[in-house]
Amino acid sequence: MENKGTKPAIVLFPFPLQGHLNPMFQLANILFRRGFSVTVIHTQFNFPISWNCPDFRFVQITDALSENEASNPDVVELLHDLNSKCADPFADCLRDILSEESGASCVVVDALWYFTADVTAKIGISRIVLRTSNLCSFVPFAEFHVLREKGYLPLQESEAESPVPEFPSLRMKDLPWIETKDPRSLDKLLSSLSKALQSSSGIIFNTIEELEMDSLYQIHKKFPGVPIFCIGPFHRYVSASSSSLLTQDMTCVSWLDKQLPNSTIYVSLGSIASIDESEFLEIAWGLSNSDQPFLWMVRPGSVRGSEWIELLPKGFVESLEGRGKIVRWAPQLEVLGHGATGGFLTHCGWNSTLESICEGVPMICMPSFGDQNVNARYISDVWRIGLHLENKIERKEIEKSIRVLMASSEIRERMRKMKKTAEECLGQGGSSYCTLGNLIPHILSL
Repeated sequence: MENKGTKPAIVLFPFPLQGHLNPMFQLANILFRRGFSVTVIHTQFNFPISWNCPDFRFVQITDALSENEASNPDVVELLHDLNSKCADPFADCLRDILSEESGASCVVVDALWYFTADVTAKIGISRIVLRTSNLCSFVPFAEFHVLREKGYLPLQESEAESPVPEFPSLRMKDLPWIETKDPRSLDKLLSSLSKALQSSSGIIFNTIEELEMDSLYQIHKKFPGVPIFCIGPFHRYVSASSSSLLTQDMTCVSWLDKQLPNSTIYVSLGSIASIDESEFLEIAWGLSNSDQPFLWMVRPGSVRGSEWIELLPKGFVESLEGRGKIVRWAPQLEVLGHGATGGFLTHCGWNSTLESICEGVPMICMPSFGDQNVNARYISDVWRIGLHLENKIERKEIEKSIRVLMASSEIRERMRKMKKTAEECLGQGGSSYCTLGNLIPHILSL
């Protein structure tokens, strides 16, 4: 794998969406600390505006996306476009890297880069896949074709509350689904992702075995012979480098410093999801009427028909009298780890969910699409560390949920125990500690 006296070399290829960039950069830091030299191949599209990785080598490839393609709201079409247009540039770049003296004998790719299965097979280099979702949401995705054949998907509203026979913890409305113009395109995407995983030299998950043992068993059955490595939570191994697509507003921290311990609700619906004007206003009034301090991250363009918060009623911000703060992008790890943060109103993306667990912050679930619905059900009904806004986004329900969450000692105690589990898995003898110990020699053996 390496010349005598040099570090073992590894190449990483992150997918250019915020929720995928962060865990890949965290994994890169973990591998670097374990003695690997790291080369990151990245696209022009959506590469972070800043990063702090002076020890990494970055190599850019062209993605040739047109302006319309890059701004396509149909996520499934965007994924296919990127996979199609990056195949040849990635292959050329990888060959150049391998021709160098230091070389590399393993590539870690985001699971959404399904084209890499064919490229790495032709070049003759091993490929390990990073899945940025957790296990319990991944299993229904892996069985997507079965769920479609049985008529569960797309969702029939009359069956929304019905249990899923194959997944007793879920209701039909929880099954992962991504809206797209052509459902066959989604079928093709998930089929391609599954085939790429089956031919991989291993799958890495940013999760904790103890939280998802049943799902881990199912994945071993689905992908026999493919090594599975659950080594999360990534961000707890090392100080994460910045891989943000937007500038973080650090005034959040100084504002939180002025709030009472466990008093503040942090609100973020993630880096992709969008809401309409009526939902935006219901959230605003729900937060205001709760009489609880809140820090609200409103991503520019996330409210349809609006640049930022101009749809708020005149005088709304002033009426809060400092009890609420609205920012464009927040340093989430710092916010969740702050002593003033006592609850998290979240879209339930896995990164956010895992970060909230690690900080012991109970959640209010407002999922949007994909794996978020599964995560929300586990948070509210299986792990019981949060509340689920089951129905239409409505101010009274938001206000009620905030009040209940902030007063619930039972939810807070269950979250405290889960936080302890997240801490123990990284300690000597813990599940993630041991699995990472197995991952390193596995990579070196490839």
